Amino acid sequence: MKVSVNNLLGNIEKIHTTEMGFERISKNLGLKTKDIIGWCRKKIEKANITKKGKNWYVQTDDCVITINSSSYTIITAHKSR
Repeated sequence: MKVSVNNLLGNIEKIHTTEMGFERISKNLGLKTKDIIGWCRKKIEKANITKKGKNWYVQTDDCVITINSSSYTIITAHKSR
């Protein structure tokens, strides 16, 4: 069964991260904001999204955000190469 990008966008309010994820995303992207989830949600809304295995890969601006497709947990984010 093919999972649609709309599945991620339709469940954007479920997106979250862990304490370690928050620290990893902040460090990897050099973000100063305390609202990491809000920042990521804005990026996701206007991104190129692909699903590979159990994860969504959100390519936007100069970064890639990795989200678990079943739990909607942001695993990590890093700058594009």
